[in-house]
Amino acid sequence: MLTDFLASHWLDMFTTILGLLYIWLEYRASILLWFVGIIMPALDIYLYWSHGLYGDAGMAAYYTLAAVYGYCIWKFKKTRKQKLSLPIVFMPKKQYLPAALFFLAAWGITYFVLITWTNSTVPVLDSFTNALSFVGLWALARKYAEQWLFWIVVDVVCTILYVHKGIPFKALLYGLYVVIAVLGYNKWRKQAKVIKHA
Repeated sequence: MLTDFLASHWLDMFTTILGLLYIWLEYRASILLWFVGIIMPALDIYLYWSHGLYGDAGMAAYYTLAAVYGYCIWKFKKTRKQKLSLPIVFMPKKQYLPAALFFLAAWGITYFVLITWTNSTVPVLDSFTNALSFVGLWALARKYAEQWLFWIVVDVVCTILYVHKGIPFKALLYGLYVVIAVLGYNKWRKQAKVIKHA
């Protein structure tokens, strides 16, 4: 029945709506994205945990705290020379290796936690998306255009995971995220080039 469906999927639907708002604000590089970024993952903690996605539940808790950090960086960090708001820029090449090493370490640690202390049935993919999300959030907070590339990979894998775990609205949301992330990367890349050569 419809009422039963709504009763079992209302949180999935509500957080999906918040997710659409979040990605729209991110695409526009609006600082308001961080406020939605606090509320949505706080609700996702319960949603993911109840579906056995323990890594994602832990990541949602991290997202909640990271959103506060992201807001502070965007709001208060200024460029040294011009004292302007943090611009969209390209990720410095010197950051590639540290980011890759951090990702691999986070993937291994998260995988170990999942197989040791949870009954996760998808520890490899769950830990993979969590580890890459750490890097993606860090890149977003610094307004690196490449942050969208990390999210494209995360979103593709999450779409598959959520279909497998029976969270249909989240699966649709993350499928849409893939498309928006491609568009977002193209937009941010163009803006970063303008700022870089201005």
